[in-house]
Amino acid sequence: QLQSKILILTVCAAGIGGTFQYGYNISIINAPTSYIQTFMNETWLERTGVPLESNVILLLWSFTVSAYPLGGLTGAVVAGPMAITLGRKMSLLLNNVFVIVAAVLSGFSRMARSFEMIMLSRFFTGVNAGVSMNIQPMYLAESAPKKLRGAVALTSASFTALGLVLGQVVGLRELLGGQESWPLLLASNMVPALIQLIALPWFPESPRYLLIDRGDKESCISALQKLRGNGDLSVELEEMLAEQAAVKGQRAKNPWELFQTPALRWQLMSVIVLSSAMQLCGNDSMYFYAAYVFQEAGIPQDKIPYVVIGTGSCELIASVTCNVVIDYAGRRPLLLGGYIFMAGWAVVFMVALSQQTQLSWMPYLSMACVFAYILSFGIGPAGVTGVLPTEVFDQMSRPAAYMICGSLLWFNLFLVGTAFPFIVKSLAHFCYVPFLVVCVCTAFYVGFFLPETKGKSFLEISEEFKKWNFKAQTHAAFYRGPEEIKSTVL
Repeated sequence: QLQSKILILTVCAAGIGGTFQYGYNISIINAPTSYIQTFMNETWLERTGVPLESNVILLLWSFTVSAYPLGGLTGAVVAGPMAITLGRKMSLLLNNVFVIVAAVLSGFSRMARSFEMIMLSRFFTGVNAGVSMNIQPMYLAESAPKKLRGAVALTSASFTALGLVLGQVVGLRELLGGQESWPLLLASNMVPALIQLIALPWFPESPRYLLIDRGDKESCISALQKLRGNGDLSVELEEMLAEQAAVKGQRAKNPWELFQTPALRWQLMSVIVLSSAMQLCGNDSMYFYAAYVFQEAGIPQDKIPYVVIGTGSCELIASVTCNVVIDYAGRRPLLLGGYIFMAGWAVVFMVALSQQTQLSWMPYLSMACVFAYILSFGIGPAGVTGVLPTEVFDQMSRPAAYMICGSLLWFNLFLVGTAFPFIVKSLAHFCYVPFLVVCVCTAFYVGFFLPETKGKSFLEISEEFKKWNFKAQTHAAFYRGPEEIKSTVL
């Protein structure tokens, strides 16, 4: 009982300063948009005596928003070397430095009359999110017992959704979203960082990292005992020692080496497809549309922020549900179901948008689509995508795989953020066609090419992929057989 409590507390300590920050920092920037734009104009006026033109303000604002994914990309790239040299736990602790620097910059930006400080702060916040998005699932999946690995690693998605909802709540005008308090809102991300700095040092490092990367068997056993209690650890230790023997003499791989290794071809293809699809499936764009859809449905302007909290809550409910069922249902059904449902809802959503003015009940249908789309995303793709790199790569390839996944995730977030307004402009009601294509193609890939990883050890999963990676050779061997038999018959 005590040990399961320690595992739960480890999950919470890692999550609150980890992926929670990603969700929280995405949503807190929405509330003070107009106040920050006004602040940029006033500051420029004070400096030069000339006000900024509206398109220049918009350009400065888009730089501020883009600084976050740019920081995320930087974080994803440094996360691999950090995880290898410092360890998983120490990397998460050190990562809080970025967010504390960001909080100080944004908190004092108005006092210093500098909007550049906000831009820089968003960049550092992005670096923090980029590192935690990669290292937290790795740390948790390596610390969890095999039968709970999916559920434990998936808590990363639940903490992201929790951050999203809390960011929306704290950003309400009644709390920190008002004209006077926006610097405090932007600096409030320091609180989760401080909680993690106090809590996480009490919990053990990843046992797998200690044994396989550091070769420290004593520390590994001590970490396992803290996490599992004094029960029989021999089976789990045997699995780890087998994995250690399998990678003996190897060093941690670099990202480009993964592309050159035939034995990792399908694993790499799978995580590239799924990491790209996670951002290119249009879920974040639903949040962009939410306010417009709710307005059309007749919800008063001042009540919309409260309804938008409902969309974040949807994702939170879905990811917690996914947490509960992942180790029963498996990874493939959740991914497949998620993308098929999203494809279906994308079609309904486009029909509803095109008929918005024709039929009085259409705005309510499009409102239902927003919630259904976000629920479908939360139940599978949102969480399972982050778990897969841990399961399909061995200890030496894992940090490099997360660097590739993280870089794709942030690059695609930037790409969708930049391109979506233009997609809306050119395709109007049919703006979800590109996302529909992504959902259908991803569902096809998962259905035909992704093996199930539920309840398997890391070595068993490697064997499963070996069949795909060396299919050509196996076929050659298979066809050689009958010829030899034929010759004996003759």
